[in-house]
Amino acid sequence: MDRPIQSIRLGSWEVIGLVESEFALDGGIMFGVVPRIMWQKLLPPDEENRVPMEANVFLVRTGTANVLLDAGLGDALSAFDRKMYAPKGSSRLEESLGLIGLRAEDITHVIFSHLHTDHANGAFRGDPDRPTLQFPRAQFYVQSDEWEDATHPDERTRAVYVEPRLQLLGESGRLHLLSGDTEVFPGIAVAKTGGHSVGHQGIRVTAAGERFFYYGDVIPSRFHLKGPWVAAIDLFPRETMKAKRALLQECCDTPTVIGFDHDVTVMFGRIVRNEKWMDVIPVDTAPVPVASQSVPR
Repeated sequence: MDRPIQSIRLGSWEVIGLVESEFALDGGIMFGVVPRIMWQKLLPPDEENRVPMEANVFLVRTGTANVLLDAGLGDALSAFDRKMYAPKGSSRLEESLGLIGLRAEDITHVIFSHLHTDHANGAFRGDPDRPTLQFPRAQFYVQSDEWEDATHPDERTRAVYVEPRLQLLGESGRLHLLSGDTEVFPGIAVAKTGGHSVGHQGIRVTAAGERFFYYGDVIPSRFHLKGPWVAAIDLFPRETMKAKRALLQECCDTPTVIGFDHDVTVMFGRIVRNEKWMDVIPVDTAPVPVASQSVPR
């Protein structure tokens, strides 16, 4: 699943897709009520019923800011985390940033779709019991009720929230708790969706009249376009279905590129209607030339 760093342009802005980690997750978790006999044709599982996954994160370069959408799985993983996610190798985020002329210190904003381990744990590094923050200068953004749920997990959510590590974000003095739909940065706004988690949010990037949407685990892959194809881990699956339906209709009506967080083949796609429902068409992306990248200060 090794592939070159990809990017699209929104006017003078660039959205870069990075494979942060490769891992595997139980297929039943990923596809919920959809029977294995249906989903295994699309994404064949291994002998332990795990399907291949990627933690894809997206970097928006505006010329004055480097905005990271989610942080991926990371390496500060406990034995339980490694058993659950079966990571393949180490996080590639630091290496990938280096290839485009950036360091962790150059990330100015991190916007989390939600705080599940495979989306937020990449914000930490080192020993999982004594981690440090990966991005020492970044401002962090998440919905307030997502933060509340993540830092007070119950029996249902404890496995997917690394509460002791998350406290580092709160202690940093750089955590911003949002309430509903909010513009975080000129041209970058969040839209609260709920569904997958209490405070799950999509991220909408608009520049020069063009749009890129990253809706995290509302539509984690091209296989999740149909309403019932919702992960078993979703707390409110009907909310996910409602948010998905509205998002797909909007993306058909107004041309929009969507970023998929867990698809191992398509990172950037457009939604088009077909006879039965909708399809994803991969977007032509430009490989990011390593030598031409400069480090903004």
